[in-house]
Amino acid sequence: MKRPLWLVGGALALALGVVGIALPLLPTTPFVLLAAYCFARGNPRWAAWLLAHPRFGPMVREWQAHRAVPRRAKWLAWSMMAVSCGLTAWVVRWPWGLLPLPICLAVGVWLATLPDARETPDSLG
Repeated sequence: MKRPLWLVGGALALALGVVGIALPLLPTTPFVLLAAYCFARGNPRWAAWLLAHPRFGPMVREWQAHRAVPRRAKWLAWSMMAVSCGLTAWVVRWPWGLLPLPICLAVGVWLATLPDARETPDSLG
């Protein structure tokens, strides 16, 4: 009974990760990593497919091996969070426009504490 739930959770996380490629408010990497976690528990074939994927596989493998994120991905995440928080603060206005700020700061600090993955073209996602 749990396997289908893991599979649905993985598919949903992967879908959100793919949408996050185009939308700056949705982070791609955490959703892809969550999908890998779910697929590993729900369907080994889907987990193997994700690990072999040319775009997402290297980021998942690097995370599994070293708990590391490429420096370029960190800078991109910080930049997109800054732009998103700035736009939200400008559009929504005080005080509600500042609600995403603590989340962005927490994620930014967490990213800063992670080791840098080796920078290879296929590890940048």
